[in-house]
Amino acid sequence: MRRLDSAVEAVFRYRRPDPWCWEAVVEAVCTGSASSRHADSAMLQAGPAVSGHADRIAHALDRLLRGFARTSGRAIQLHAFALAGMGDVRALPALRRLAGEGHLPSQRSHARILAALPAADLLPTMRTVLRQDPAKYHASMFTLELLALWGPAAAPAVPEVVRYLETPHAYDALRVLGRIGPAAVGTANRLADFATGRAELTGRHHPRLAAWAHWRVTGDATLALDVCGSAVKSGSSSHGLPFLADLGPAAAAHADTVRGLMESPGAWTRVAAAHAYWRITGDPEPAVPVLLAAVDPAWTGRPDLPVQEAVLRLGEIGAPASEAVPLLRGILATEERLSQPFESGRILADEAYVRTLTGALERIGPGADGPAAEVVAWTPEPAAGRGGLLRRWRGQGRG
Repeated sequence: MRRLDSAVEAVFRYRRPDPWCWEAVVEAVCTGSASSRHADSAMLQAGPAVSGHADRIAHALDRLLRGFARTSGRAIQLHAFALAGMGDVRALPALRRLAGEGHLPSQRSHARILAALPAADLLPTMRTVLRQDPAKYHASMFTLELLALWGPAAAPAVPEVVRYLETPHAYDALRVLGRIGPAAVGTANRLADFATGRAELTGRHHPRLAAWAHWRVTGDATLALDVCGSAVKSGSSSHGLPFLADLGPAAAAHADTVRGLMESPGAWTRVAAAHAYWRITGDPEPAVPVLLAAVDPAWTGRPDLPVQEAVLRLGEIGAPASEAVPLLRGILATEERLSQPFESGRILADEAYVRTLTGALERIGPGADGPAAEVVAWTPEPAAGRGGLLRRWRGQGRG
């Protein structure tokens, strides 16, 4: 157990643990001999980190499926999601059975694991989940999040998504329809009703998202410019700026207002305004310093700080953001993962941040994607397994 504890500590806390650490986690989970809640959570989130063990995980999953009546859905979910996270289609039979048995996870963040699979293969199963009557709250939330990640590939599910406009999941449904785009043009009138407040279930945040979705499905920016532009002028700017950014030059009439918001006291508003101004005008000069100022190398993953968002937008700007390269390289070379998310999402959150950093460096320019310093795999001391260090990092982010 001490060896496994050390391995679990390494994979949760460090980005580049020694390969034996992941091997120990896979061994424990696949055999069930010394597994733990922490080891299970690690493998669920592992993705490509355990790709070298894919055959072993697939064989263990096959054994579990053969004994399905005697096996907990949690054990099958664990192995299936480990395969799905690396895009391995051998996860599909298990995912279909899990969906039928109501064993999909309840955490929205776990949807990104299944998003690595081909949408065409899994979408029929997810459409079945959305057709459940009555709808199951957590399964519906999870499924709508997955469809939003798939975007246009989720187009066949439009009929199922539309019914969620009449439920507490209306906001998620609007986002999915917008992500799907022109294939959802048949929903344009429904979207317009939400954008203008005519829909019975219209909430405070619905009009801007619905107006954006209306533009995405119809190509007509009139409604989106009116609703989102009015929101920015009225002071609810942080909720309208991302949509104006998507509209780009079509939102030129709002450029001055957007630029003024780059001096807002709110960090998220400043970052959203900088991105929107660049998208609207094509001028990166005032935007880059604002975005760069938001990139804190000591960020722990706190969601109230737009650090990852700023990195993403610097990458989209590309070469004109070259002054960000040394900072981004230094962050990418950092050994410790983000500490703020809960254990159940820590690896996923950190890997997403690493992808954002890597992608930004690649887009900013050739040669910008290397780390600032040589990176060495971290191997834990065996004595660390049950010590205070392990207890301390497990406690982070739970306050």
